[in-house]
Amino acid sequence: MAHHQVIIVGGGTAGLAVASLLRNQENPPEVAIIEPSDKHYYQPIWTLVGGGVFDRSISERDEADYIPDGAVWIKDYVETFDPDNNSLTTRDGTTYSYDYLVVAAGIQINWDAIPGLKESVMKPGTGVCSNYSYDTVPYTWENIQKLKAGSKAIFTQPNTPIKCGGAPQKIMHITCDYLRKHGLLNSVHVTFATAGGAMFAVTKYRVALEKIVKRNGVDTKFGHNLIALDPDKKIATFEVLATGDKVDMEYDMIHVTPPMGPPDFIKNSPLAADTGWVSVDKYTTQHTKYPNVFALGDCSNLPTSKTGAAIRKQAPTLVANLTALMQGKPMTAAYNGYTSCPLVTGYGKLILAEFDYDKQPMESFPFDQAQERYSMYALKAYALPELYWNGMLRGRKF
Repeated sequence: MAHHQVIIVGGGTAGLAVASLLRNQENPPEVAIIEPSDKHYYQPIWTLVGGGVFDRSISERDEADYIPDGAVWIKDYVETFDPDNNSLTTRDGTTYSYDYLVVAAGIQINWDAIPGLKESVMKPGTGVCSNYSYDTVPYTWENIQKLKAGSKAIFTQPNTPIKCGGAPQKIMHITCDYLRKHGLLNSVHVTFATAGGAMFAVTKYRVALEKIVKRNGVDTKFGHNLIALDPDKKIATFEVLATGDKVDMEYDMIHVTPPMGPPDFIKNSPLAADTGWVSVDKYTTQHTKYPNVFALGDCSNLPTSKTGAAIRKQAPTLVANLTALMQGKPMTAAYNGYTSCPLVTGYGKLILAEFDYDKQPMESFPFDQAQERYSMYALKAYALPELYWNGMLRGRKF
């Protein structure tokens, strides 16, 4: 049985950030990262790829270039966890034991959960698109450009946790701006059909976003959850959550945010809470049952938005507490639920939402971030990718 001092499951944003922070220490622990993928993606930029601003290629890098020096890369999938025996087993049948485990396996996109979605999302002529994968994101821009007077465009948001809760509406705002620039905004019917009950969970930003959808003439359908697509007839079926009624909507273009959930190998493991996510203390990120196990990011049950910005604050907290535990010291670092959602509201316009567990704004700049600004758009489009690749993934705090 192979053994490692610290095993990190997942080589995405959270896993690489934690691995780099650990390996950058003066006396770094021995670290192994289990990650099957050759490529690493900066997914927040896909909103702008879908809106025609960038080519998707700028989001892709080689995973190997971001494995920190001295870390072991195990290129495989985890199949099962056995935390009572401090071990796990990978798809190839190898069992690895550990002193400490960090679970950073991300979120699972359930393309199959909506009948008609998987087979139509990249099929020409269906009008079905989604920004939620490297393969599908170019089709969003293709579909936006095909909109014409009389077209119907729908943007959906499911009734599950998702990567970045604001992302489903960002591409809608960009589309509206595209339509405005081409004199089509008043002649294309745009619908935002969301299972949620409001535009945003934080009041300050919700009020600002309500003004924007009103300005754009968007037809908002709250409490509407997409349950099926008929790509041949171009009909989307929604369930009205309050009543259980089924509603059909016609479309020429539909941008679908697919349902998401915890990865199956976590959901079916001893590490999972009743919800299927890894069960951790919301402040320390330590597992609620197994003290030598930690988790962060999308796969955890931390009650905050599942964003890279949240991981930026979670990772140093986890590493500080894990290091203290390894040294026999008390864990004093606490994560306050900070997360951020850069809400693109058009080309060159952005509202920077930042808030904590209590849904209270935690803004970084000395101005009202609920106002649309080009400076914040530039931050998202140009500065944050550089900070991600050259800072966060390298274990630099900012």
